Amino acid sequence: MDPNWLSFAAEPSRPTFRLPPGSVDAHCHVFGPGDLFPFAPERKYTPCDASAAQLFALRDFLGFERNVIVQATCHGADNGALVDALERSGGMARGVATVREDISDAELKALDAAGVRGVRFNFVKRLVDTTPRDTLTGIARRIAPLGWHTVIYFEAADLPDLYDFIATLPTPVVVDHMGRPDVTKSADGPEFGLFLRLLAESPQIWSKVTCPERLSVSGPPGYTDVVPFAHRVVERFPERVLWGTDWPHPNLKSHMPDDGKLVDFIPRIAPTADLQQKLLVDNPRRLYWAR
Repeated sequence: MDPNWLSFAAEPSRPTFRLPPGSVDAHCHVFGPGDLFPFAPERKYTPCDASAAQLFALRDFLGFERNVIVQATCHGADNGALVDALERSGGMARGVATVREDISDAELKALDAAGVRGVRFNFVKRLVDTTPRDTLTGIARRIAPLGWHTVIYFEAADLPDLYDFIATLPTPVVVDHMGRPDVTKSADGPEFGLFLRLLAESPQIWSKVTCPERLSVSGPPGYTDVVPFAHRVVERFPERVLWGTDWPHPNLKSHMPDDGKLVDFIPRIAPTADLQQKLLVDNPRRLYWAR
């Protein structure tokens, strides 16, 4: 792995917040193991190994029942590690893949049979090289008949340029990490207001209210500066929000979060039992296990 890579916490604390039965960790990853699933030559980082077995052990320890595993950029468009994890899950995991425009219909159907329900488009330039938007739109058109959705990862400063592209994709869209807002600005300000407007104007767009450890300036354990942003999204769009650990937390530089403390963050952004049920159970089941 990279010399300064921060590995995930081997012994997270047990959460004090009790998850509702059937809860889904709707954003997590697997890395390798590299000797079985080599990392992509074009990758921009080399992580530690983080296996399916370790992910499922964490799932059980924290109290989740299911996972949504998102293809890691370090594996490129080789979804082998993802598919292996889905197959090992016994139907308790679904996946979001990375695909190229030349993928065959047979390959898409095989991914669907394995449990893939979406593709991810990454616009964070420090992580991937940008793919032309017409290519991405073509991929979205091909996955739409499968009932899949598109996951979009971008940073807040890029939203004005991406706004129309996201709003007109021919699939449901899930935005990673609330579009990475700048939490040093106001949750009532124009920058985050544009993201809220996108959700309000486009009922097919969902948001993950995830990764306070990536967004926070105030830092752990409370990540207090992220709470107003995530709470605002959960409160206004309770039928279109998802939550996940982001385990094993790739590319963090400042610290490695305690996954148990991340679970304890949930009631601060979804303070009622009804909101927690939608965020953790009903919404991910509807998006990922409808069939």
